[in-house]
Amino acid sequence: MKTVVFDLDGTLADTSGDLIAAANACFRDMGEGDVLDVKTDAGTALKGGRAMLRLGMERLGRAEDEATIDRYYPMLLEAYGREIDTHTVLYPGAMQAVAALKAAGYRVAICTNKPEALAHTLLTRLGVRDAFGAMVGADTLAMRKPDPEHLFETARRAGGDPALCLLVGDTNTDRETARAAGVPCILVSFGPSGDDMAALAPEALLNHYDDLPDIVTRLIGAA
Repeated sequence: MKTVVFDLDGTLADTSGDLIAAANACFRDMGEGDVLDVKTDAGTALKGGRAMLRLGMERLGRAEDEATIDRYYPMLLEAYGREIDTHTVLYPGAMQAVAALKAAGYRVAICTNKPEALAHTLLTRLGVRDAFGAMVGADTLAMRKPDPEHLFETARRAGGDPALCLLVGDTNTDRETARAAGVPCILVSFGPSGDDMAALAPEALLNHYDDLPDIVTRLIGAA
């Protein structure tokens, strides 16, 4: 079976607002106020909690203070878990495209570098967890993206053939994962990562989810 595997943050949903809020909760606890801004730092938010803390510490002139970053990382995850869906929204047409792919016979799954429990909580609160045949997080396996086995195991858990999958993502990590796996990659052009998606040379760019089913068929054939 052919499988369409999605990244989560910045691909299916814009999660940057809640991620930035969790990081700022840490900086407020330090007595520094809100150090990060959702409009300008969304791309960093999608690189993970430590990346956000590190950026904030750099702005505070404490770029080498890894001990503080380590101390506050669990607090960031806790704060994010409490308010995981306050600002987060699914991208327009995302779930309609997922439904269309399933109706056409493709398996669909999520492969994310977000911790599994947080990913499960977010998808459940958004009401879409059951739409995906599998969901594999950063800590589900011994490896994570860009290791291709993270993608392959996701396809297997969805009931698909790992050799017949493709990855829909929004970062260079997703591009490198697909390249290492030897499968096509579709990168969304509307995510907040801030990277030039065309420069990453994916097999296709996605400007709107309405176009996804046709692109998938073109890249890996009908289900």
